Amino acid sequence: MSESSRDNSPQSRLGLVLTGGGARAAYQIGVLRAIAEMLPPHARSPFPVICGTSAGAINAAGLAMGATHFSTGVKRLEAVWSNLHTAHIYRSDLAGVLSNALRFTGSVISRRMAGKPVSLLDNAPLRQLLACHLPFRGIRRSIHAGALHALGITAWGYASEQSVTFYQANPDVIPWKRAQRVGVPSRIGIQHLIASASIPIIFPAVRVNREYFGDGSMRQFAPLSPALHLGADRLLVIGVNEEKEAECARIKVMGYPPPAQIAGHILNSIFVDGLDADLERLRRINQTLSLIPETQIENISILRMIDCMVITPSEKIDELAQAYAKSLPRVIRYFFRAAGAMGPKGSAMLSYVLFEAPFCQALIDLGYRDTLRQRDEVFSFIFGQKE
Repeated sequence: MSESSRDNSPQSRLGLVLTGGGARAAYQIGVLRAIAEMLPPHARSPFPVICGTSAGAINAAGLAMGATHFSTGVKRLEAVWSNLHTAHIYRSDLAGVLSNALRFTGSVISRRMAGKPVSLLDNAPLRQLLACHLPFRGIRRSIHAGALHALGITAWGYASEQSVTFYQANPDVIPWKRAQRVGVPSRIGIQHLIASASIPIIFPAVRVNREYFGDGSMRQFAPLSPALHLGADRLLVIGVNEEKEAECARIKVMGYPPPAQIAGHILNSIFVDGLDADLERLRRINQTLSLIPETQIENISILRMIDCMVITPSEKIDELAQAYAKSLPRVIRYFFRAAGAMGPKGSAMLSYVLFEAPFCQALIDLGYRDTLRQRDEVFSFIFGQKE
């Protein structure tokens, strides 16, 4: 799906927006693999501006580090996702799960635990994984080589109640401040990625500089905005949720929703709703500007048309997660079964935390197929010409 603009020249600056979604972000790797195959060998990244949120922030950083050789960067990320296991993201052993659960419960009933980082799951293994596979010095090299203009990583500040985009970019990019969202120049490191991917309640908040931060998708009312502030004038957005049907059937329910179903709706509201609203706003502005004559459009400096293409899953990821639920470690299966996540009503929550290779590989394959299915349109959008 794309929104046309008056400027689709190959010289324009293309931005890549990678949304959040926990394990669902594996879908983005399949899309990127298909795009890499459209490029000549050893080609640079076609995305001078890269922005990511939550798990999408990890993918964004990986691409930025390998921007001088796009296909190599994609292969590095694919190697991680296709060999991923739950234990690489959060502790899944019995001792780890029980101790963290007791600590979380204690924080609710005891004042002595107040002020200490607590969560349902311990994501310490994720920090080790990122340290092993992501060479952060590559970001600076990509910028100096001219292969990357800017990388933006968004997290949510619990104290300031602001959506903060930490960015590493060329010197000509200036900080910005809007309602509840700011851009802050930084040297991107592990702490920014961990903070951006810290799903509330599930993973603990992370201190960056003077404040604790959580998942960047929280209250991210304008997820497309950081890429535009960083200099992009066209956007390729890779979502991790299938397009909703125009009308949803109203059905009669017989029982109270399990905790996992409620949690699934909360996670969907965090990761999905902001993007949908921002895309609708972008289309509305584009449509309004298209009605203004060319002779008068230059007088409107605060608005501009943005060419945008969105790639989203063609299948329901919730249902796909159900097929791979048994690949989770036994302890985690018991933990999630108690919350109702192993049944059909809890599949939405399950799809965000199912960090297992079979499920991730299925998502990679789905993203790859979805992109090849619209290969001509994707190629034309990225390169401004037919293949």
